[in-house]
Amino acid sequence: MSVTLLTTILLVVMIATFVLSSIKLKSPDISMVVAAVILAIAGTIAVPELGNPTRYLVEGLFVNLDLALLFIAASIFVNIYSYSGSISTITRGLVSKISNKWVLLSIMAVLMLFPGALTGAGSVSIFVMGVLTNVVLKYLGISHKKRTVFIFFFAVMSAAAPPVNLWTMLMTAQANMPYVGFTWLLLVPILIAGAITIVFIGWGAKKGNKEEILLELPEATEGMSWWRIALPMLTIIALFVLNLIIPWDIPVLGLPLMFLISAVVAIFCNPKKTSAKEYVNVIGDTMEQVFPLVANVLSIGVLQSAMAATGVRGLIGSTFVALPLILIYCTVLIIGPIAQGSFNYGCSVVIGAPLLFMFNTLGMDVTVICAALSLIFPLGDCLPPSRIVGRLACENTNYKGSYLQFLKVAIVPALSIGLLALAMIIWPTTFSFLY
Repeated sequence: MSVTLLTTILLVVMIATFVLSSIKLKSPDISMVVAAVILAIAGTIAVPELGNPTRYLVEGLFVNLDLALLFIAASIFVNIYSYSGSISTITRGLVSKISNKWVLLSIMAVLMLFPGALTGAGSVSIFVMGVLTNVVLKYLGISHKKRTVFIFFFAVMSAAAPPVNLWTMLMTAQANMPYVGFTWLLLVPILIAGAITIVFIGWGAKKGNKEEILLELPEATEGMSWWRIALPMLTIIALFVLNLIIPWDIPVLGLPLMFLISAVVAIFCNPKKTSAKEYVNVIGDTMEQVFPLVANVLSIGVLQSAMAATGVRGLIGSTFVALPLILIYCTVLIIGPIAQGSFNYGCSVVIGAPLLFMFNTLGMDVTVICAALSLIFPLGDCLPPSRIVGRLACENTNYKGSYLQFLKVAIVPALSIGLLALAMIIWPTTFSFLY
């Protein structure tokens, strides 16, 4: 039996196991782990040289451990920051002083872009700005579905925005390219698609009664001055910027520790008398809140590890790259997001890097193409099995409707950035002036 045929059979086994488990167990996280276990066992039976399958499953638990720690630390920071009354104070100020719908939407879009742009993780934008954005959009009369789509879209675009785009970083590392020249290649399409999304989300929405919305909001915290609001946010930004500017002169802190340091700053900036027991309760509630997301990213890592060990991951990437060029153009807007939904940042290695090598052999501008792929991949963060950012956006707005209906509304913003990115792939020289 050929290697390709054997790997294809393993791929079919994995997909069938995942589908059946999802139907029976109603849990994508557990279904991914079950699919990984069956795939690892089947791979070991087919190729005994792979060794003990337990090894790959345990290794997989650590693939996304850094991401899980980031989610926990960011959630602790945001919940402590919110508990002090900072977010409610900011929200009241925005609603009270700005009445123009389009100005408010634009401000919230820009604020949503900053956290993910600085950290490379769209989920951080939801943790930091999601609650505030949801309240402001509700005041503007925007429906529940559209509020969720707005938060999702600008969260994933924040991860794609410069200066930190992990998809681009991974692809350039694989292709031995310098990580330079991407700022405007990434930023201009995001701003264009963001403007289209703001019009789409805000069109037809009728602003609610300001007094009623203010009644729904908590009162501004007594003693909450501007520096108490700004200092925790400035701390996380300063720590990150210092790591970029003088990386050799300060210890490597890591994003989780940066968020925990900022959480301590938020505690000291809290004007309310808050006991240690109350903070312990906040942290306990945070762990409950973030547990499903942590389980999700860890189960994805297990599945990724099993796919890499058995060759399934490589089969998917090589098969796509081997397609005729016209088919790649026709399917990249589908395959790219699906790969992100399955492999997360690993899609940059599985599909992105091989595509760069292929386009390079054709003499095309791979800097533009790399940026374009980095705009396409994040859209898959709302697709199964992972659905990381999409799921987090729904939890943030407490959206209880059909997830499929959410995806239908998200198609317009997704197409706005997707078509721009596809044009960059097809005509890269046209966009080369941006770097």
